[in-house]
Amino acid sequence: MSKATYPLKLPQSVKEAAARLAKADGVSLNQWIASAVAQKVGAMETATDFLRRRAGGASGDDFAKMLDRVAAASPQPGDELPSDRH
Repeated sequence: MSKATYPLKLPQSVKEAAARLAKADGVSLNQWIASAVAQKVGAMETATDFLRRRAGGASGDDFAKMLDRVAAASPQPGDELPSDRH
């Protein structure tokens, strides 16, 4: 596996928490951060792939057509837009 270095600046509190968790896991801070980044990348790529498959060939125009079929009705109590959004 090829590796690249990247200077990473973290807020002190985040670095301290990550160091504490790395120590609890029995790994170096570098290993812990690399694993955390890999997990996030995997989750994001999985979510993107999932949504792309679910959308199939749908487009924004298809979504607009579907919304046009929704009956005009007042929102249920609690579902109203904030007054500054009207």
